Amino acid sequence: MRQDVRENLALALDTLRTHKLRSFLTVLGVVIGVGVIIVVGSLMAGFDANVQESISGYGADTAFISQFGSGPRIGRMTMEERMRKPLAAEDGFAMVEQCPAVLAVAVSLWPPTNAGARFHDQEVTGIDFRGTFPEFVDVYANAAMKSGRFFTHAENHHKTKIVVIGETVADGLFGILDPVGKEILVDGSAFEVIGVFEKPKAGFDDSGEDRRVTIPFDTMKKIYPQAENIAIRMQAKQGRLDEAVDQVRDLLRRRRGVKYNQPDNFGIMTSQQAIEQFHSIVGAVAAVTLSISAIGLLVGGVGVMNIMLVSVTERTREIGVRKAIGARRRDITSQFLLEAMTLTGIGGILGILVASGVAVLIRVLTSWAATVPLWAVVVGEVVSIGIGLIFGVWPAIKAARLDPVDALRYE
Repeated sequence: MRQDVRENLALALDTLRTHKLRSFLTVLGVVIGVGVIIVVGSLMAGFDANVQESISGYGADTAFISQFGSGPRIGRMTMEERMRKPLAAEDGFAMVEQCPAVLAVAVSLWPPTNAGARFHDQEVTGIDFRGTFPEFVDVYANAAMKSGRFFTHAENHHKTKIVVIGETVADGLFGILDPVGKEILVDGSAFEVIGVFEKPKAGFDDSGEDRRVTIPFDTMKKIYPQAENIAIRMQAKQGRLDEAVDQVRDLLRRRRGVKYNQPDNFGIMTSQQAIEQFHSIVGAVAAVTLSISAIGLLVGGVGVMNIMLVSVTERTREIGVRKAIGARRRDITSQFLLEAMTLTGIGGILGILVASGVAVLIRVLTSWAATVPLWAVVVGEVVSIGIGLIFGVWPAIKAARLDPVDALRYE
């Protein structure tokens, strides 16, 4: 049996060597289909790693509270969300005072306008401009200082015009100069730079949270008295996140006058919930992409069946000779099936190599941690061999059913 397999495999490889270009064009659809599977798998793995590391950078045992629904938003918010009462800094203070499982909170306030930062003739736009309290550096794990310091409660109370900026903002405004002690303009207001955040290790892009421009909360409120876009990040005591979320939800429902039979008019999302929601989104996108790649595999399968039928016709006399010297139907069937599976299997290997090269380029040219997972390689190769098995059945059966006398007479 093993001898037959080795002989059939040798025949299959010899046929592929004889018709190199035809074989390559035949499995091109398989190469593309398998390549898409590998690329999608590598992007999913990289995206998952980036998401988990970025979200975990906000800190362990934390939850994000806002007046709007939690999770990734597609489209505009509902009218009910627009009508909701904004959160207040006092809500954050109450969490610390009245929720035993809460360790600390970081209250952030954003201005009603999009701001940019300027130093002389250098400007950085698209910044994350917010006002917050000193607890910000305690709650956010990715708020480590690269240089300088963060502001104090006294500076917040006196509405001091000072600012702590992200590393990307510092590089864009100052280049190789030391930003600490310099004065910058943010939305037309002058602030003294007292510190620079260290760039987080991971994020969804090159900048991520590194574009922060952070000033004291009361300073922000003084400059923008109409600002009311407040969000709160709550840090629970170790191992008590679920308990803290329940306590915060009960507290906010009472403070916001939500009746027992009404849904929350605010959103709470833990880091784990955020990761799960991103997983569901990525899974849906991957399913659609893989469905499209199935078209390439189907085209490749049809091409394999077509070329195998041509091969049966071309090798009719060979089949007749083999049958005349004792080859059985199952020998002929296994020969052509193995040839089809070898053809698509090699196409799968080519697809894996091409996709792995694409993943390496993505990793080199971007900050995306694209890695080729083992499961994608295994699935890609198994699918490619399966395509050869499925679409090679009819040509193999047709070859096995040839009458040896008629096959020997074939010209």
